[in-house]
Amino acid sequence: MKRIYKKVLTIVVGLLTLSNLSCKKMLEEKMISSIGAGNFYKTQADAVAAINSVYNELYTYDLYTQPMWNIPVLDDDHVSGASWYLGGTGAGNPQNYFGVDGPWVGFYKVIARANVVLEKVGPMTGINTTIQNRILGEAYFLRGWSYFMLVQFYGPVPIRLKSLSVDPNADVPRSPVLDVYNQIFSDLKLASTNLLPPGDPNGGESGRVNRAVADAFLAKAYLTIAACAAPTVNINVRTGDVNSNAVYTHTKTVVAGYEAIDSKAYFELARQKATEVINNYAANYPLFTSIKDMWAKGNRNKGEHMWELQSLDGSAFVNQLNTYFSCVSTFGRGAVYMTNTEYNDYEDQDLRALEGVAHNYVQNTTTATKNFYPLRLAAKYQVVNGVTYTNNGTTDERAYIIKFSDVSSPLIASSDAYYPFMRFAEVYLMLAEAENEVNGPTGIAYNALNMTRNRAKASVAPAGMTKDTFRDFVLAERAREFALENGTRHFDLIRWGIYLSVMNKITKSQDNVVKTRTNRNLLMPIPVSELNTNKLIGSNNPGW
Repeated sequence: MKRIYKKVLTIVVGLLTLSNLSCKKMLEEKMISSIGAGNFYKTQADAVAAINSVYNELYTYDLYTQPMWNIPVLDDDHVSGASWYLGGTGAGNPQNYFGVDGPWVGFYKVIARANVVLEKVGPMTGINTTIQNRILGEAYFLRGWSYFMLVQFYGPVPIRLKSLSVDPNADVPRSPVLDVYNQIFSDLKLASTNLLPPGDPNGGESGRVNRAVADAFLAKAYLTIAACAAPTVNINVRTGDVNSNAVYTHTKTVVAGYEAIDSKAYFELARQKATEVINNYAANYPLFTSIKDMWAKGNRNKGEHMWELQSLDGSAFVNQLNTYFSCVSTFGRGAVYMTNTEYNDYEDQDLRALEGVAHNYVQNTTTATKNFYPLRLAAKYQVVNGVTYTNNGTTDERAYIIKFSDVSSPLIASSDAYYPFMRFAEVYLMLAEAENEVNGPTGIAYNALNMTRNRAKASVAPAGMTKDTFRDFVLAERAREFALENGTRHFDLIRWGIYLSVMNKITKSQDNVVKTRTNRNLLMPIPVSELNTNKLIGSNNPGW
């Protein structure tokens, strides 16, 4: 950790402004090599530089340069793609992926840097207390959010609340999941207390978290632990099988490690917190009425986008989301797309299908092949404005999403796609789910659910649903709303205890992507380096 004091990145990608000029200035790497631990942390600029170094870890090959949108996004029932890309994490073999250790290493680096900020910035004097408290709030949030990601990936994990310079002990045992969640809740509450509300002039640049973001993730953490601990119920899910897209009943099981947790209490907390976020911040984060507008470059950090990973074209802070997930790619076409069975789960008038999926496009190849999708709608998409497009019914049947397509340089491998961490649409769907679990399918639950349905111009949710059928509908709606976004589907299947049942129901997948999973796929493998250096961590997760 001493190296952090000697070399500090003054501004990071997570804090880019909307001005390209200021973006370039902010991204300049200023190395303060002559400043040691004793004479740093003296000014407000030092404090800001310190918290920026925490955000900076997000844009690395441990986290969101690739692993964090590779590992969870590729591992669900609604994704398909090229075998050369999905053959690792997408086929249940994360150990075959170079970034398999990334989440563990990256999130613990975030935690370590956040610990330093909390230790050093808290006692500082002579700086603006509003900015000081905001920085502490950001550090609490980033630490709590990192533990939230870790517990979802790995289950019980070590809790480290001090920097290595304060506590150099490397041997820390894994804490039970409830203890980890209690730390998450504590950090997110402290974050909310210290952070500023959205729109506050002292809130800082775009890309920083605020009080609304902290409260939204607190609701999500409550909802996650509640679903993991929920007792046995039957959940109906449409399979992604090529031969049959019928709905099958899957028996929900309590997720291992959550057996003694009171799910009802946490569903109630999730309901209360989601309600609070909507009441306090809905006006700050209005839902887009156009799906195209939602994912347009000009609308980044606007509307319902509560928190996004920022990027900047022509800088070191770029990624390959556009190349892998879009219809036009340096590969000719992207390597990842939504399954046809999931696309067919949208109603024909649903804007998420009409606007959110590429229907006519020209491949980035020397032959400039023109394709349309889907084949069943050839009358609508085969000939458009006098131009004829093709679909061979097999390799052309690909539902490419547009979420990462509008970038500054679409024809180069790395570009400035933003990555969504939290949209306000999810807050509505969290309330719908939590309200149903606590009180059944009330008017409140229906109204929250229909927020995403109405904006997508889909039909309103069916009247008269039971608590069980409403739960099924919410999970399906979350799949439609967050397709290939932030690993939402993967984590939904995991937290509801149906991941293995759903995945193994697929006997033949699109493009023959391997969907068979075993118990080991419920958690990620702990890095061997951690097992070798931390004598108290014990054995690896089951099967690894």
